[in-house]
Amino acid sequence: MLPPSEIALAHSQLVQTMIREKIVAANQWISFEQYMNLALYAPGLGYYSSGATKLGSAGDFVTAPEVSPLFGRTLAQQLKHILPSLAQPIILEIGAGTGKLARDILLELEQSNALPDKYLILEVSAELRQRQQMLISHETPHLAQIVEWIDQLPDQLTGIVIANEVMDAMPVHIIKWQENMALERGVSLEENQFTWQERPISNPQLHAIAKELLPEINPHRLPGFEYLSEVNLAASGFISTLAERLRQGVILLIDYGFGRHEYYHPQRNQGTLMCHYRHHAHGDPFYLPGLQDITSHVDFSAIANAAMNTGLQFMGYTTQAHFLINCGITNILAQTSAEDTIHYLPQSKQLQKLVSPAEMGELFKVIAFGKNFNDPLIGFCSGDMSRLL
Repeated sequence: MLPPSEIALAHSQLVQTMIREKIVAANQWISFEQYMNLALYAPGLGYYSSGATKLGSAGDFVTAPEVSPLFGRTLAQQLKHILPSLAQPIILEIGAGTGKLARDILLELEQSNALPDKYLILEVSAELRQRQQMLISHETPHLAQIVEWIDQLPDQLTGIVIANEVMDAMPVHIIKWQENMALERGVSLEENQFTWQERPISNPQLHAIAKELLPEINPHRLPGFEYLSEVNLAASGFISTLAERLRQGVILLIDYGFGRHEYYHPQRNQGTLMCHYRHHAHGDPFYLPGLQDITSHVDFSAIANAAMNTGLQFMGYTTQAHFLINCGITNILAQTSAEDTIHYLPQSKQLQKLVSPAEMGELFKVIAFGKNFNDPLIGFCSGDMSRLL
């Protein structure tokens, strides 16, 4: 793993100074949710708000659209089944990465004469927005007039909402359960260095969820029991906001995670927090804040509950592998002749990475919700996993 440059180190020092000042101002303690929010999204300083390259070989991690155009082309097969049934055929992508997913979807829809009226992109990272705009203008200039960048969710929306690897980067609260009680793990200072510290839970919603989860996490009330995990209030709030603003359409969410019983499994007693720096995954969120991504797996049961509590209709939950196969990824690969080994073999390897259980196929899930839309979705025609929610 290459060490950071002097400029990058200086940037991380600025981030650390900013977070230390927040801790001091807040009586020497902030929740981890606050720490993660500052490290990732503080204006001009946070990981997603600064200019560092994040995705691809020069960044810190790789997403499915970076792996292969097959991902976006296959997702487009599902979208073209939905768009004709909508009063307004609009696609909104939240967190569009480098723009490759948008590019691949639009090119595939164009081939089927199924382009949307608008392809909206909501992106919080100025660096990623710039990369998206350059990619679209350089590689699909004839489609650039369809693509529009927005700064916030529309008050009302009719269309399809896509969010690929968005919820995992939303700031999470960390809870430590001890026998029959729960504490919130936060960040304090010790000799001017970040350190963990637990305090009583002050957020009423978080307190209620921690209490609700206790029987599942420690069903036998074992003495000396300790369990650490995350609660993502931001992701549930995100879904609730989408539900309130969607008038007609479908929400497709793709991310890594589990249903509640698997998420809070006894063997997962240290939670799912994971950091990514230069394609190296590790568990220390205090390492080079501002230069690394910080993520947590998604509790899809919490997402489903938030969606249905705010009026959305559940439309499907399955693995990324099942979804892509149901949508015809192997048929798309077959459009390239196997005899054309120069092009076929790399695509075949990419497909395996997307669907293999040892790669992205099973850990990544796809969940869908709808409003005023009743057509079945082809991506969920087999491999139903709703029993695990």
